[in-house]
Amino acid sequence: MKRISVALAAVAGLAIMAGSAQARDQIHIVGSSTVFPFTTAVAESFGKAGKFKTPVVESTGTGGGMKLFCAGIGEGTPDITGASRKIKDSEIESCQKAGVTSITEILIGYDGIAFASSKQGQAIDVTRKQLFQALAKQVPVNGALADNPYKMWNEIDPSLPAQKIEVLGPPPTSGTRDAFVELVMDKGCEEFPEIKALEGDSKKAVCQSIREDGGYVEAGENDNLIVQKLEANPKAFGIFGFSFLEENADKLQGAKVEGVAPAFETVSDKSYPISRELYVYVKNAHVGVIPGIREFVAEYVSSRAMGEEGYLADKGLITLTADKAQEVASKAMSLSPMN
Repeated sequence: MKRISVALAAVAGLAIMAGSAQARDQIHIVGSSTVFPFTTAVAESFGKAGKFKTPVVESTGTGGGMKLFCAGIGEGTPDITGASRKIKDSEIESCQKAGVTSITEILIGYDGIAFASSKQGQAIDVTRKQLFQALAKQVPVNGALADNPYKMWNEIDPSLPAQKIEVLGPPPTSGTRDAFVELVMDKGCEEFPEIKALEGDSKKAVCQSIREDGGYVEAGENDNLIVQKLEANPKAFGIFGFSFLEENADKLQGAKVEGVAPAFETVSDKSYPISRELYVYVKNAHVGVIPGIREFVAEYVSSRAMGEEGYLADKGLITLTADKAQEVASKAMSLSPMN
């Protein structure tokens, strides 16, 4: 009888959860500020079709979105999250612990991370090694690690501007920050024998720790705020998604990184060194409970949205090749769970 009571209680709990989820008739989406404008465009197009309500889309940052997404199953948790990087193993583990065991991963396209400034400022060509020297908490000085002494760009290299190092960028919860650390800081630190010789957590700490003395300023998850601050200060630089550079091409200029300028072609062929993939993740347990999730996914991966001439390309998304888009759409439409 005790076993039967426990079983009945579990069934009742699941029924309440399902009933609660059914009470919400609008898709809830969170996640990356970079993916946000693309998902918002899909949500608006989806809502205009009239069959389902326009989804609610929030910009929480990639890390913040994953935390909300992986909190569990039910009406109080999001159905979909956007990410400007792949989901981490630690996030998959958090999801599984909370009962989120079936997730569909959808690659939506590519994006570059722009290192940009006002058009009123000086155009520069910078290497990842130089960016590491400008932004790391500790750097090699005379063969040993020391707190970052560089205050001016030209102290790193005479070819760089004789102006104060001031970089506005995303916080640790941002996928853009994660991608910048992986594609710039980790690569730049490998140029130094003193760091390359380190191992494990010691090396990770040196390569991935950003300075906190004012050279790097956390500007929140709102990339538009960084754009506004760059307009106000032509000597500052900002870190944000390429799509925001495209949207503000009349005001901003992207720095060349190792001789390559950020552009649609250089990001899509990965010749621009700071290029990345963008994703959305779907909580499969909510499909069929929250109305419209399957249909929303179909809209997202449709050629009118994600195609080369689709409306997401107009928003600045660097689209997949036709073959890759077809492969992604097939997996997305079947809601194939990731391993």
